Amino acid sequence: MQKEKFHIEYIFDKVSNHSLWNHLTTPRGLSSWFADDVNIHSQTYTFTWRKVQEQAVVIKLEPEVCIRFHWVDDEEAASYFEFIIHHIELTGATALEITDFATPDEKADAIELWDTQVAELRRTLGI
Repeated sequence: MQKEKFHIEYIFDKVSNHSLWNHLTTPRGLSSWFADDVNIHSQTYTFTWRKVQEQAVVIKLEPEVCIRFHWVDDEEAASYFEFIIHHIELTGATALEITDFATPDEKADAIELWDTQVAELRRTLGI
């Protein structure tokens, strides 16, 4: 079954772009909410969850704005997951937009997983 793209947006009050960016791109930041351990070699991130490792390559990077990863083992070349940070002028809040891909029957589970992970991100940011 072919994967479909989906977007989720999370609003963060009182968080700096720099702090959020570090949680999305550094080994220390990512291992605080996304994976048990993270290592970076060149443009390849190795994520570890309970001794299972997955690698993703950075395919797009705009410092403190956007980072896009492609899973090395993903056979669908067009799929990726991406974090985009933007400022909401009206409220002054910061938004984190996540783009990911899932098959239609796995989409609800994928969104629930992101909701859980972002709740942990909020906790690690102290908000």
